Amino acid sequence: MKLATLREGGRDGTLVVVSRDLTRAVRVPQIARTLQQALDRWAEVEPRLRAVASALEATRLEEEFPFDPAACASPLPRAYQWADGSAYVNHVELVRRARGAEMPPSFWTDPLMYQGGSDSFLGPTDDIPLEDESWGLDFEAEIAVVVDDVPMGIRPEAALRHVRLIMLVNDVSLRNLIPAELAKGFGFFQSKPSSAFSPVAVTPDELGEAWREGKVHLPLRSWLNGEPFGEPDAGVDMTFDFGRLVAHAARTRPLGAGSIIGSGTVSNRDADGGPGRPVRAGGRGYSCIAEQRMVEIILEGEAKTPFMRWGDRVRIEMWDPDGRSIFGAIDQRVVRYVPPAEG
Repeated sequence: MKLATLREGGRDGTLVVVSRDLTRAVRVPQIARTLQQALDRWAEVEPRLRAVASALEATRLEEEFPFDPAACASPLPRAYQWADGSAYVNHVELVRRARGAEMPPSFWTDPLMYQGGSDSFLGPTDDIPLEDESWGLDFEAEIAVVVDDVPMGIRPEAALRHVRLIMLVNDVSLRNLIPAELAKGFGFFQSKPSSAFSPVAVTPDELGEAWREGKVHLPLRSWLNGEPFGEPDAGVDMTFDFGRLVAHAARTRPLGAGSIIGSGTVSNRDADGGPGRPVRAGGRGYSCIAEQRMVEIILEGEAKTPFMRWGDRVRIEMWDPDGRSIFGAIDQRVVRYVPPAEG
């Protein structure tokens, strides 16, 4: 089942069920007006939503309409919680090396996680506003899960049973603001602006055999200004699966329905155990610019790929084995942001 949220009906939008081929959709106000309302009553609502999804696949419905990702907000336009992990430790190691930070051994056994801003998500085709190019804007291609109510202290195996939906993420970062923020010892804040999510969120069964062991075993593809940038396999080199990540988030507090837990930037090592190669060199590439810059430093002595500038465009998408888009595409352009005048 695939679900999306249209930009209509208020700040939290209008829930729609979307066909598997992402061409048609139908509103379901008789079941739930918003995705958050559906998640709050998931046990009751899910069978009714699935019935609509099945009918949409089986026939033409009188109330259906063409699905347009540009008309969508993120599936949850705002959420009670957005906690992003860093499950691909290869990414953590490379990025920390880029800013001269040591890699503690515990990072291989205990997940990293930060609390992101969840009150102003960008839509999947929204522009990314950037006031100052010197801040070093980077995209980060990730996967996220949405859970129902998760009790505190849950174990990873049980935590997986609370995953209701899966999405793609562009976890936007301002790389040149990160070092000074982390040096204060209190974590990310200004360096993590609004994230964007894929046009649709899907139930795990939509992924078939690709969803197993708490991981999505498919390449996550990204393009920068129309050129292939990364295609790492999300099921490879994921040190902490989503069961571990959800359990980590819920270790000392429960998670409310609609909480979003991210994987962190998807990252693969090279076949020889190295840090990975660019797509143009026959590798799987990277899911963020910072990784490519770090590899350039290792191999060439200096970073050559610039961070994103006004007018640059990023696209993030995942295809099934037959080349069909599963979640739709995150497709965003960086635009210059001018703050409101004082007063």
